[in-house]
Amino acid sequence: VGTATITDTREAQARFDLATAQEIAAENDLRSKRIALDTLVGRQGVAPKPLRVPVVLPAVVLTASVLMSIPGLDWGWWSMLGGEGTPVFGSSSTTTGTAWEWIIPLAFITMLVPALPLFAHAEERIFRAGAEQWSPLRRTWKVVQFGMAHALIGIPLGAALALSVGGAYFMAVYLRAWQRVPSRRAATIESARAHTAYNAFIVALVMVLTLSIALA
Repeated sequence: VGTATITDTREAQARFDLATAQEIAAENDLRSKRIALDTLVGRQGVAPKPLRVPVVLPAVVLTASVLMSIPGLDWGWWSMLGGEGTPVFGSSSTTTGTAWEWIIPLAFITMLVPALPLFAHAEERIFRAGAEQWSPLRRTWKVVQFGMAHALIGIPLGAALALSVGGAYFMAVYLRAWQRVPSRRAATIESARAHTAYNAFIVALVMVLTLSIALA
């Protein structure tokens, strides 16, 4: 038994060492390709641009408007309670017409902004990491799961489903990054960057709208 345990431990260590070596090699390859890209364009810190966020966001909004016109998909637990929007960015009969209508969203945004990269990276690890090994059906299911998870915070079902468009965009960013450099870590970081930019764009829009309400 002792010999078998030692053998198993050594094999496990060997597999771990191999995986670590492959990840280091992939990161070195990524670094080399970035240097080559910088040399080619004559600039440092250049990265290939995925589909722009301002192009994806209108697609999400259009999809949401179509889906929420379908009976039943305009339902969310927050709207059922009489609220508008979401519990954080929206309002209710209690706050409408008062200073709280814009104070609460601005306070939440102030606390949210520093954590945007952490939230984005956590969601990418849950919904995208490992997608290079998934079947097309599983990828589609994960994209839908990503959207519907947002219904938990009170977003109407149609709007949550529309967020799957954003999930498909992040999935494409992840897979494109994996094709360039076969490193799950690097691909997750790349999709998390796109996700952070997407969220930051939305937060900026919400802040502008909130300030407009406050100054009106």
